[in-house]
Amino acid sequence: MRTSRVGQFHFDAMLLTVCISLLLIGYVMVASSSLHLSIEKESNNFYYPLRQLIHIGLGLFLGGYIATVPMRHWEKIGPGLFIAGLLLLIIVLIPGLGVKVNGSTRWLSIGGLRIQVSEVVKFFAVIYMAGYVTRHQKSIRESAFGLVKPLLLFSLACLLLLMEPDFGSAVVILMIAMGIMFLAGARLSQFIMLLLLLAVMATLLVYFEPYRMKRVTSFMDPWADPLDTGFQLVQSLISFGRGEVSGVGLGSGIQKLFYLPEAHTDFLFSVIAEELGLFGVLTVISLFSLLVWRTFVIAVIAEQADERFSAFIAYGLGIWFGFQSFVNMGVNMGILPTKGLTLPLMSYGGGSMMIMCCALGLLFRVYSEVTEINANNIPVRTKKLRSSWLNV
Repeated sequence: MRTSRVGQFHFDAMLLTVCISLLLIGYVMVASSSLHLSIEKESNNFYYPLRQLIHIGLGLFLGGYIATVPMRHWEKIGPGLFIAGLLLLIIVLIPGLGVKVNGSTRWLSIGGLRIQVSEVVKFFAVIYMAGYVTRHQKSIRESAFGLVKPLLLFSLACLLLLMEPDFGSAVVILMIAMGIMFLAGARLSQFIMLLLLLAVMATLLVYFEPYRMKRVTSFMDPWADPLDTGFQLVQSLISFGRGEVSGVGLGSGIQKLFYLPEAHTDFLFSVIAEELGLFGVLTVISLFSLLVWRTFVIAVIAEQADERFSAFIAYGLGIWFGFQSFVNMGVNMGILPTKGLTLPLMSYGGGSMMIMCCALGLLFRVYSEVTEINANNIPVRTKKLRSSWLNV
């Protein structure tokens, strides 16, 4: 893969192209799906498009700053960042501090921007877990306690997330933790047992919480109650049906006009399906596939350079990007129960956009450092990670 250089910083051309493409497509679709909301709620045609442009600008600024911080620094502060994330989860639950929207208290208002705390915790979780498995890889491979130990902190984070409630984000951070530990060489038998235990616990959480159970039952047959519990999914499926192969045309969608709830956030993919059709859907899926593939390739490059922490950072980011985008698109297409997860780099939202840009800044930093090592022919240690399974 060719790289371009600015000073001593190396850019992955393919990754940069994919990220810019997702940001541009996402911005255009957010504008298309929110113009009517801007008029109705704010009496300003471009209220949401302008705010999203600000979100992207702030995200790119923060991501650029993140990319200037050496990886060794992130490794040192990882535990502190995760503790800070837990404190933020506690703060958001304090009455008067957390912002409540649609029955959930997930946001903090900072400088006029709503920051979803769970997005920050996901970012910190990747850094913490990458550092943990780098320090304790032998324990993870040889001892069940090595697997359980970091999950104690993650369980506390999940408990706080469930109190908001935010079941979807709790699942995402557990997937990040479990995925990184698996790639670090956890024993397959122990890993499967732990995964089954978490699956049972998740099932019980769904079964004993009426609103979650209602989401599952409505997902199984949304047409049984299309005006209430199945309303979101029914409207989303109608969007896909109307789009057919080539779509009804950019800006010409009908479902976004007060039929499809949260069209500019959680259900942006449905708007893409209606207005851009199958071609638009396949384009977005392909871009996310390239993003995840390239992220894992960067992880392998870091692994081959024996930069363990950087490798696990990239693996964790790849798991995060891939899982969250899969869940969002799966919900929109009716193959997964409804969850409030945004489409990375595309959905409207200040906190989500800025954190995703920060995550990409960290990924570009990983690529730059390992490329510099290879460019200067710096000798690497001979001990390799057991997770070298992906060919570059």
